[in-house]
Amino acid sequence: MLHSAKPCEIQTGGFCFENTRRNAVLESSLSESGYKAPGARKTGTTIAGIVFKDGVILGADTRATDDMVVADKNCMKIHFIAPNIYCCGAGVAADADVTTQIMSSNVELHMLNTGRPALVTMVTRQLKQMLFRYQGQIGASLIVGGVDVTGPQLYSVYPHGSYDKLPFLTMGSGAAAAVSVFEDRFKPNMELEEAKQLVREAITAGIFCDLGSGSNVDLCIITEAGVEMLRGYDKPAMKGKREGQYRYKPGTTAVLTKTVTPFPLVVVDESVQIMDTE
Repeated sequence: MLHSAKPCEIQTGGFCFENTRRNAVLESSLSESGYKAPGARKTGTTIAGIVFKDGVILGADTRATDDMVVADKNCMKIHFIAPNIYCCGAGVAADADVTTQIMSSNVELHMLNTGRPALVTMVTRQLKQMLFRYQGQIGASLIVGGVDVTGPQLYSVYPHGSYDKLPFLTMGSGAAAAVSVFEDRFKPNMELEEAKQLVREAITAGIFCDLGSGSNVDLCIITEAGVEMLRGYDKPAMKGKREGQYRYKPGTTAVLTKTVTPFPLVVVDESVQIMDTE
């Protein structure tokens, strides 16, 4: 004899849908009050970074989107934090831009106050504390890279304040395509040219595999000697040149059937007005 589970029994496995009814009630009450439940924002970006033999290389695409519209084809996504620290931003462009500007100002004040150069760990800590304070309302996903007294450092900071420290990182909507390139070809202590090509190919993979990423590839090379910003390092998605003519002469395509439907016109009222030209 089969026994059915009683309603009061505690669920022991599988998915739990207890909040489904609660969410439906909340949405209905919001709609009745004239409010709309917040929805997820669709963003598009591919950013990446790796640690190589002499420092850190950051890379990003240059497409900024507004829903399904390309708003900017040459957007700058690698932001200045300190002379030895830069940050790539993904997510909401305005949030990433303002967040990095605030952090750059805070780091400058910190260096003036302490008289010491900034550390990558200090910048990462301030960023994650700031984002955690806003509980994800700031939609900025960041990759922080730089070289300090402890050597090259690379961190990723998520919108809710969590972070990772890894030898290679990708973020954004094209991150899956970019990280597949890193996982296949990354090696510790890579030379500069080999590392540059790897980051370029990772960003290019995001450009071709993600509709929200596109246009050019920007690179930022950070070493003890300084910072080299390579704006427009590669342009993998250049518009091709039209090679053919696409104008066809009338009659090129055969008309299989033709139907003419006359519409009778009935004049209901007619009046003539003379315009005064005096």
